[in-house]
Amino acid sequence: MRVLVVEDDQSLGVFLRKGLMLEGHEVEWVGDGDAALEMAAQQVPDLIVLDLGLPRRDGTEVLEAMRRNFPSTAVLVLTGRSQVQERVRCLDLGADDFVLKPFSFHELMARCRALLRRHEHFADPVLRFGGVEMNRMERTVSYEGVSIDLTAKEFTLLEFLMLRRGVCSSRAELLTQVWHSTPAAGTNIIDVYVTYLRRKLAASHPEDESGELVIETVRGSGYRLRDKRRIPRFEQPSTQIQTAQEDVQAVVELARGA
Repeated sequence: MRVLVVEDDQSLGVFLRKGLMLEGHEVEWVGDGDAALEMAAQQVPDLIVLDLGLPRRDGTEVLEAMRRNFPSTAVLVLTGRSQVQERVRCLDLGADDFVLKPFSFHELMARCRALLRRHEHFADPVLRFGGVEMNRMERTVSYEGVSIDLTAKEFTLLEFLMLRRGVCSSRAELLTQVWHSTPAAGTNIIDVYVTYLRRKLAASHPEDESGELVIETVRGSGYRLRDKRRIPRFEQPSTQIQTAQEDVQAVVELARGA
């Protein structure tokens, strides 16, 4: 699940981010109201942990904007404002829950889990991007209407990339979030599985060399999904050449390790 932490206290924001990441979530932290709205617009979160006392834009304004623009996103408010009127106002503005400062970290995590369970129950289980349709409930994937048989790990990798569509995922992130392992120097398991996914997507439409979906290599950083229809034509050749080079390198490395 994607979580956005909006907290101007840097030490608290970093602490919350690390704690939620240990719970297995994809977490971003920002320190002011304007940055919160910008981040949410780039990638809609499943849950927002929102402090009210923010610079540049007050937390109540952020809450109103979030509820107006992202009605399905759960919002948990953090506040030191103990007045009943303030808490009532937050709930009326659309907050799903609130926690008073100072708070118990374990209680906060429990409330986050409860909100995310509720969100997961009502959220659309189908992800769609660049011609790919993934049903996370039925564990099925199709590409331009053609069913694709993926292994459990291939499914999880593609799911992670689709949830972050358009955003680069580093190899370290993929190892941590998909393989649940500590990033190790020299491993090429990510490259190998990306090659597997590219081959299966291509094989579903042999008449179309690249399809509409591109698993793009971001040199020195990682991978991201791109919809080919949104990529300027002058970018495509270099992307395809780089992708082919990465595929060949991954296969060579896999053969060496066999």
